[in-house]
Amino acid sequence: MSGRGENGGEGPSFVAEFDPAKERESRLSKRFYKTVQAQTADDGYSILLDDRDLKTPGRRLIVLPTESLADAIAGEWEAQTSHIDPSTMPRTRIATTAIDRVAEDKGPAVSEIVSYAGTDLVCYRADDPVELVDRQAAAWDPLLEWIRVALSVHLVSTSGIIHVDQDAAQIQHLDTIVSALDPLTLTALHTLVTIAGSTVVGLAILHGRLTAREGFDVSRIDEQFQIDQWGEDAEAAARAKAYWEEFEAAAEVLTLLA
Repeated sequence: MSGRGENGGEGPSFVAEFDPAKERESRLSKRFYKTVQAQTADDGYSILLDDRDLKTPGRRLIVLPTESLADAIAGEWEAQTSHIDPSTMPRTRIATTAIDRVAEDKGPAVSEIVSYAGTDLVCYRADDPVELVDRQAAAWDPLLEWIRVALSVHLVSTSGIIHVDQDAAQIQHLDTIVSALDPLTLTALHTLVTIAGSTVVGLAILHGRLTAREGFDVSRIDEQFQIDQWGEDAEAAARAKAYWEEFEAAAEVLTLLA
């Protein structure tokens, strides 16, 4: 890029034109491998980058319980181009988090998932307008009935800003259910719950009551109502797209584990 010097003549500019894509790429690791392959290993399936085993940031070997999940994670590594971008590898992040952190101590993940049930999205309803109230009831009432029948967890709902305390025995029962999950399932479920703001929605996807798309849409009834009234700006649309990609990947991990 050229510019004018102090004397008015042409000279080099010392203000480089900012390129966000290049700036981001400069902070990423270069792709150091040519081939990616999932293979059988002790107790499951591992992934080779050339002739090296794929490991977690904590230097633990990544071993997946199903071939289909190993293939999906290998696909994320194969899809990398000149640089490795972790933001495009949500399935890999779930696996490494499960191995490095959740397998070591499931307590924090369990606690956070269960805590969402205390103020679960599907339990807190609008007072008005009627159209929104009806949309919430149509989508969320069946989920509360489902979790009551399928998992024997009874949660109560409220409207407006009134807080409702869920029964401690019900929360404890939910804690027992979530604590029994394996680290990979728990980590994927945690992603669903935190994005949806709902333990009920996450468990409904885990147990096949909802598809990923249904679960995501059910969790965004309030946002969609506002969009229907006022439209959606580009920033909000981009944010929703990013959330959906993470959400879809976590739901896929649960499917591939099954």
